[in-house]
Amino acid sequence: MATSKTGRGMSRDELLALPVAVDLDTANKALTIGRSTGYALAKRGEYPVSVLKLGNAYRVVTAELHRILGVGQEQEAERGQLCA
Repeated sequence: MATSKTGRGMSRDELLALPVAVDLDTANKALTIGRSTGYALAKRGEYPVSVLKLGNAYRVVTAELHRILGVGQEQEAERGQLCA
């Protein structure tokens, strides 16, 4: 995955450091979706994850970004192996 230094995407560490919910611009960056495309998808209800519309603002739950990007699955697998 590209890092933010390239202007595209986000690193794993950056994704894990996100707050519980993020604005649509941040979600677009994480998913490497352009701003115009991201807002158009959200407006049509076709964004890749659930989008919350709060007044005039869009918010995305970070856990959904993690899920779709596979972030944190390594830790879940390790926990499952430790509990087995």
